[in-house]
Amino acid sequence: MTPPKRLARIAGVLYLLVGIFGGFAEGFVDPRMYVAGNAAATTGNVVANSGLVRFGVVSHLVDAVFFVFLAMTLYILLRHVHTSMARAMLVLVVLASGIISLNAVFLFEGLRVATDSAYAAAFGAAGSNVLVLLLLDIQHYGTLSAQVFFGLWLVPLGYLAYKSSGLFPKWLGVLLIVGGVCYLMDLLAAFLVPDLSQKIHTFIVIPCAIAEISMVVYLLAVGVKTASADKHNLAAA
Repeated sequence: MTPPKRLARIAGVLYLLVGIFGGFAEGFVDPRMYVAGNAAATTGNVVANSGLVRFGVVSHLVDAVFFVFLAMTLYILLRHVHTSMARAMLVLVVLASGIISLNAVFLFEGLRVATDSAYAAAFGAAGSNVLVLLLLDIQHYGTLSAQVFFGLWLVPLGYLAYKSSGLFPKWLGVLLIVGGVCYLMDLLAAFLVPDLSQKIHTFIVIPCAIAEISMVVYLLAVGVKTASADKHNLAAA
């Protein structure tokens, strides 16, 4: 049986990798390629950065894999707190990872259309550019849709942390739940009031970032509290 502190540290490493690969793909690659409403600029970005797009696709896929492994590790660590909540957390992460992986396909297909002259010959340069924009539109809004599960999975995780009998501090559980709610508010604003979303996005994601960074740091630096981890071992035995 893997000790809880070691499981927590493994989860911390996996969470850090999710942040690195996901941040690179969604925070660096995707914004450099996609220009909303501008087919020519989007296609030009993809063609000029084809190697970066390929790295972005791979980063999306690796991010999804590490995300699932993270949820599995946290499930093993926290299932004794509340089995149904732990299962809900795992299911939500699997759904999010599936959407991430599917979105990567649209990004890769956008690259293929942009760099394969057969599409320009068949649809014309303007038609080919529009097709590239359509594929990256789907990828962009698909990522926004996945944010439903990025937010929702933090709620059961926060509940489990709050109810973990001292494995994690209660403030961390509350912070995770607040972060999950902020993700959902940001998503609703993006679809319902896009003009307002652009103005409040930076502020509304701050609690999300604080919550997730705090969880990563705590997992890596502390793991779980030793006394509570010993009780966890006895309960599991």
